[in-house]
Amino acid sequence: MALDQTPPLNSLGFAKAPADTRVVVAMSGGVDSSVVAAMLAEEGYDVVGVTLQLYDHGAALAKKGACCAGLDIHDARRVAETMGFPHYVLDYENIFKDAVIDEFAASYLGGATPVPCIRCNERVKFRDLLETAKDLEADCMATGHYIQRMAGDQGAELHCAADSNRDQSYFLFSTTREQLEYLRFPLGHLPSKNDTRALAAKYGLSVADKPDSQDICFVPDGDYASVIRKLRPEAADPGEIVHADGRVLGRHDGVIHYTIGQRRGLGIGGLSEPLYVVKLDADAKRVVVGPKEMLSTRTVPVREINWLGDAPLTSQPEWQVSVRVRSTRPPTEAIIRPLSDTEATVELITPEEGISPGQACVFYDRDSSRIFGGGWIHKG
Repeated sequence: MALDQTPPLNSLGFAKAPADTRVVVAMSGGVDSSVVAAMLAEEGYDVVGVTLQLYDHGAALAKKGACCAGLDIHDARRVAETMGFPHYVLDYENIFKDAVIDEFAASYLGGATPVPCIRCNERVKFRDLLETAKDLEADCMATGHYIQRMAGDQGAELHCAADSNRDQSYFLFSTTREQLEYLRFPLGHLPSKNDTRALAAKYGLSVADKPDSQDICFVPDGDYASVIRKLRPEAADPGEIVHADGRVLGRHDGVIHYTIGQRRGLGIGGLSEPLYVVKLDADAKRVVVGPKEMLSTRTVPVREINWLGDAPLTSQPEWQVSVRVRSTRPPTEAIIRPLSDTEATVELITPEEGISPGQACVFYDRDSSRIFGGGWIHKG
């Protein structure tokens, strides 16, 4: 009787030795991706580090705390040198501008509240970089994202991170089934960020105490207006601040200075009721304001849906799920009513305030940590 000679699965899920398993690690220069690379290198994997230069290198050098800036490229290279694996820097500046920055500006000017980090993962890291990893004959690509990939009956499943405070599922809902089969997220199971930093110290990495980046990488200090003004100068054109009932209440210096739900800094004092930005009409150069109840939304139109459930989205008339309509909010109970394979109407059991076109609506299983995908909120 012949014995089964199949080797056991390694930590990345392959039936071969780590030394025979090539893994491309997407390295931003931060502590998370650095620890992933160092951990896999110590385990004996054939690690190749890749860092993307996403925007102007000269400008980036002067800005700390931004992903894939000049200083971060230097930090990633130092980690690779410390752990003894090759590291490459790829110039994705044009790809990033076309796929992420231009849409960010157009979306904002269209009265939406864009989430460019999702588009970056979807269109740059998990599309172009993933194809580069395959060109390098890697068995998989690993990232420092806090999310979990688990084996399911229908293939790989996407699950929330063990540490709910670090969970990045909102930004990764558009990861496709095919991409998920190739991706690995070695940090998703860790209890806290402190464990990641402890590993960085253990490996002697220079980035062990490096602070987390807070801003969108190409938006210095969170100043959306200055970035959009450079890309679309017309966005700074002045216009009217109008009440939802039609009254003209004042003037503004450009719709780029306002966001849905904003109350402070409207420059229309002296009114008897508190007013909030309820709509941005970039074409008419109007900022529309109204009472707080106008921000309350129960029905959310969603399109460009990436569905990760086992059965097709349209296989039943409705789905009982939880959804997250903003990255900073917890999931809330909802019902998805599919209109097609990629469009649906989402009914929130409890209305939410400040929901804006351009944000994501991410679907979660009510009874587990599984993510069923999500889509983009639009005006309907």
